[in-house]
Amino acid sequence: MSEKAFAPNPEYLVQVSHLKQYFPISTGFLKTTMLKAVDDVSFDISKGETLGLVGESGCGKTTVGRSMLQLYKPTGGDIWFAGKKIDGKEALREFRRRAQMVFQDPYSSLNPRMTVADIVAEPIDVHHLCSGKKAREERVHELMSLVGLNTEHATRYAHEFSGGQRQRIGIARALASKPEFIVCDEPVSALDVSIQAQVINMLEDLQSQFGLTYLFIAHDISVVKHISNRIAVMYLGHMMELASANELTRHPLHPYTVSLMSAVPIPDPRESRKQKRIVLGGDVPSPLKMPSGCPFRTRCSRATKECAESCPAMREVSAGHFVACHHV
Repeated sequence: MSEKAFAPNPEYLVQVSHLKQYFPISTGFLKTTMLKAVDDVSFDISKGETLGLVGESGCGKTTVGRSMLQLYKPTGGDIWFAGKKIDGKEALREFRRRAQMVFQDPYSSLNPRMTVADIVAEPIDVHHLCSGKKAREERVHELMSLVGLNTEHATRYAHEFSGGQRQRIGIARALASKPEFIVCDEPVSALDVSIQAQVINMLEDLQSQFGLTYLFIAHDISVVKHISNRIAVMYLGHMMELASANELTRHPLHPYTVSLMSAVPIPDPRESRKQKRIVLGGDVPSPLKMPSGCPFRTRCSRATKECAESCPAMREVSAGHFVACHHV
């Protein structure tokens, strides 16, 4: 995708242009090395759309979400929201009211010293969204009902609830400021499978009810396919492929995506026996010692000399299907 494609465009609610997030890591006495957690990632999300972001652990998915909301200050790149660049304190404050995050771990993302009512109302208090105590209480009860919680539980503490209920509290808190955009950082990975389906369905219902836009980060491609309009695949801080959910799952083009899709279980035993599992050789390189050229070349069966010399740029190979590979 070209740099021109990420000029301010009112058609998109969120635009991320050449995002970089580097962390200094101590590697010895008075020595530091930059860990490139996210390196030159660009994408856009239309209003009301869900963009899925998948990849193995440590590939930078969560860092992308947190850098977008500037929980980490980006090393480089620009974030645009509703056609406006997020730059300066006022713009950031308004952006944080209109964009929220649902965290992965419902056990550590809720303050154990606060009641459920105070947790859910925290964005309301920060952004001064309710005029009085009664209005605040009514809004908290409304939010709890939206996510399927009993309003009588408002005075309890987070440790008194199950994992699924805690994640619902986290979702209610994210909805409190009436956001337009929510980063869902693996919101169901810590939950039982039966509870996962309930939470996913609730997120879909909330999206249709309030016109929400999601960045949905997860490991499970089958879950991402179910909820997402488009899917982006990351590897070692780089974006490898981006396409519609159906296109990417049926016709993956990047060797890494092909390998990921071959690992997705098929419920039909006959079809499953026909499926050929593509096992990647080697280990994931250390992000502190990235290989030259394409980050995936050390594990790729198609790798050539060209792959070691230059990192492939994301290019559109068919309508809406972008791939970063020299040999597609």
